[in-house]
Parts: sequence; structure tokens; C-alpha cells
Amino acid sequence: MRIGMPLEYSGGFLETVDDLVEYEAAGLQIVFVPEAYSFDAVSQLGFIAARTSTVEIASGILQLYTRTPTLTAMTAAGLDHVSGGRFTLGIGASGPQVVEGFHGVPYEAPLGRTREIIEICRRVWRRERLEFDGRHYQIPLPPGRGTGLGKPLRLINHPVREHIPIMLAAIGQKNVALAAELADAWEPLFYVPEQADAVWGDALARGAAARSPALPRLDVVAGAHLAIGEDVEELLDVPRRQLALYVGGMGAKGRNFYHDLAVRYGYEREAAVVQDHYLAGRKEEAAAAVPTDLVRATSLIGTREHVAERLRVLAASGVTTLNLTPVAPDRGRRVHDIATVRGLVELTGR
Repeated sequence: MRIGMPLEYSGGFLETVDDLVEYEAAGLQIVFVPEAYSFDAVSQLGFIAARTSTVEIASGILQLYTRTPTLTAMTAAGLDHVSGGRFTLGIGASGPQVVEGFHGVPYEAPLGRTREIIEICRRVWRRERLEFDGRHYQIPLPPGRGTGLGKPLRLINHPVREHIPIMLAAIGQKNVALAAELADAWEPLFYVPEQADAVWGDALARGAAARSPALPRLDVVAGAHLAIGEDVEELLDVPRRQLALYVGGMGAKGRNFYHDLAVRYGYEREAAVVQDHYLAGRKEEAAAAVPTDLVRATSLIGTREHVAERLRVLAASGVTTLNLTPVAPDRGRRVHDIATVRGLVELTGR
């Protein structure tokens, strides 16, 4: 398993980048930069590319609706260029709360748009003269939709790679099937390895059946908060609060994909309580209502022996990349925890 880490968008970015040399030495192999209603990810990814030499970089994720498909392709090619071929394009639909609430763009047809964006990006990177007549994107614009003066063009620059890896963030059944069919990597959120096959197995199988043999094996990217030690139980509150935010607050009732995932995991009653509290502004009560076994199942917080066992379970379920968020209170321990995980992965040969 590759060892990765997200760089938080809420603060401390510059300080974390300064520490990347130590994280690289500890075994970090890839960093993910998210983009919500925050600073954009692209400028930060470029900054990381300039400050590092070996660690891979990935957007985690760019939202489908905030850039045209060709701009997404150009951006990925540019980041791959400045990083010397170290970039992975992570994309995802996000949700209506962010897309409509912050960007003012209709949240429409995420599956169809994803499929078309992936195809357009790959054509751009191959430097094909771009002509695309899709349901959601037409390039150039057909007569009646513009001036009629648009001509098919190809990317001026020669990309470092004509196949830049694409990671698709997905938890819905159809979107997961799409990831297994078209993407190089799949990033689920709140991944419970013991239940992954029951929740996503059929979707992954449907997508794999349609997957091109030219594509590599699907890279499964699972995130988890990380803290290793005999005295780290209180740090479970960090993933507990995140679960409360997503299950309770990332969307209205009936339009919250993370709430739906908790239900599929078997927590229908608990998810309803978390959502009721969160939407009413009772965030502490929402966090308290998150089941502890769900917090433990989606994190790597505990003794070295506990973490080693969870790594074995994650690997057995098909995870090939870890996106770890170290939550120890000081930098030295956070770096040490990354090094410990790298050592445990190498020890087990996973």
C-alpha cells in the first residue's frame, strides 16, 4: 500500500508543506489537496510541486462543475508538467450544498458529466484535435449555441504523460461502478473494510466487467485519521466530529450522500439522530450520537498492534493507497506515526 496524507484546507498549509521533507523521509509517498469552499487546490498543488522532488501530488478533489472539461485537462497537464510527472487528477461531483450553495451552478447529471469529462481529458492529453459531441458537453459549440466561429483545436503543449492518472471520488452505487469502469483510482469516503464488499462489491464488479484492459488495476484509496499509542483514545473525537459534519450536515434530508452511506452500513437510526441534531445546530450532540464502532472502523487510532491489524484488514479488502490524516498533538509524533505505518506495511509485505 502507498502511504498518502491530505493537506488540510482549513489552515496550517504552509507549515505542513515545510514539514513535507520530514514526512517524505518517514515514508510518505503521495499528498492530496482538497478543494471545498476554501482556497483553490491548484495554486497549492503547484506550490507543493515546486517545494518537493519525489512525493506524488493529487487533487483530492476538484469538483466537476467548477471548471470546463478542457480547463480541467489543461490544469492537470500543467501540474503534471511542473511536478515532472507526479500528478494525479482527483475529481468528484461534490454535492448540491457546495456546488449550488457556493458556486451557484446547478447540480445536474453528475454521472453523465463525469463520464464525458474523463473522455475529454484523455483526448486532450493525447493531443487529439478536439471534437466532442456529448449530451452535456459539445466542443466546439454547434451552430445555434454560439457564434459558429469555433474550430476544433488541440493542446499546444506536449504533456509529460498522455495518460495522467484519474482518481474518482465516489460512494454512490452508479458512481462507484463508473469509477471501476473508467478511472485509474477510486476514493470512497468513510471506508469500512469489513463492509466494503457488501456495500460496493456489486457496483465494483459491474464496472470492472466494462473496464478497458488498457487501464491499470484500480487503485483503491481509503482515508483514515491516524494516531498510534497507548494513550490516544481521546483523539477519536477528531474523526467523530468529521463524521457528524458529513453525516449530519453535508446536505438536506434526503440529499445527503454520507447519511445514506451510514444507513447502508447499518446505522439508520443513529444517522437520523446525528442529522437531526446537526441540522438543528446542536453540533456537540450530533458528534456524541455518532456510533463509536463506526468511528473506530473508519480510523487508525489505537495501539501499534491495533493499527497493524487494521492495516491487514484494509489490505485484504483491496485497499492499495492510504490517505492518512495524522492527528497526534505535536509534529514529531505525527511524523513518527507515518513512519510507523510505512514500517508496518513493509513488514507485512502489503
